[in-house]
Amino acid sequence: MKILEMAHGIIWGPWTVGIFLIVGLVLSVRCHFFQILGFKYWWKATWGSLWEHGWGQDEKNAGHHGITQFQSVCTALAATVGTGNIAGVAAAIVSGGPGAVFWMWISALVGMATAYGETYLGCRYRFKDNRGKWVCGPFIYMEKGLGIPFMAV
Repeated sequence: MKILEMAHGIIWGPWTVGIFLIVGLVLSVRCHFFQILGFKYWWKATWGSLWEHGWGQDEKNAGHHGITQFQSVCTALAATVGTGNIAGVAAAIVSGGPGAVFWMWISALVGMATAYGETYLGCRYRFKDNRGKWVCGPFIYMEKGLGIPFMAV
């Protein structure tokens, strides 16, 4: 049990938050703060397109284009908003008071750049296996893109 506690302390120590913050800030700068300055673009491409085309009016074109705008928004929300996020906000407000909401906004802005970076690397280094299925994820871009195969394992 001591070994697991020691490994936990090494992996999830106080420095981990610092690394997450630094990576998020570096990616924010490298992406020119797209999560803030690109708000108009991503709003128009997701939620705004629902109002432009109407709710579900493009259902007949879903087969031709893939999925509808409504399905895209629902998928994005399902992937981002989960029980942990809802319970986490409530726990943070109870523990830290209303000021915790401000710091959650700040961490969310930094986290958006990190999420974009992960998605970009996943798409950039994905490949098809011998069965024609896409293989992607952190283990692939750590090995092929970042050149650190021991972390992929």
